Amino acid sequence: MTKEDIELLFAYDRWANGRALQQSSTLSTEQFTRNLGGSFSSVRGTLVHIVGGEWIWLQFWKLPSHDADALATLRARRETILAPAQFPTLDALRPKWQEIEKELWDFVSGLTSESLEQLIPVRNTQLKLVHTLQHLANHSTYHRGQLALMIRQLGAEPLPTDFHVFLAEGRS
Repeated sequence: MTKEDIELLFAYDRWANGRALQQSSTLSTEQFTRNLGGSFSSVRGTLVHIVGGEWIWLQFWKLPSHDADALATLRARRETILAPAQFPTLDALRPKWQEIEKELWDFVSGLTSESLEQLIPVRNTQLKLVHTLQHLANHSTYHRGQLALMIRQLGAEPLPTDFHVFLAEGRS
């Protein structure tokens, strides 16, 4: 993937996350926090997981060292600053989401073709930065699918977040 491809992918990710937030804003506080039995139990839990994934990957990419201790520290920080209980409403979550989204976009915008090829340690192997960026966008897409099901369980119709809809709306 080229730098332009990654920028397009993350423009799509921002757009799709924005639509997920827009749809979630139609829910009552009770619906937002209701346990629906999903992977992250509620719309709130799923949204916090999405943004938490974006936050931790971004912080990981920016680390000077990628050792196990650094990753454990990041995980502990994520649990503190992105605990679902801290966000009783979508309005409470939105400022943190916007902060992380801006920081992520600034990071992506600053990448070069060369930096995308950089190898970083992930689990027991080395992966190119570009592949971890693709993973993050896919991770968010996966959980937006779960969110769409939750929205349906709550009696509402989710907004489409398909990549082709993004492109058809002239967002490319």
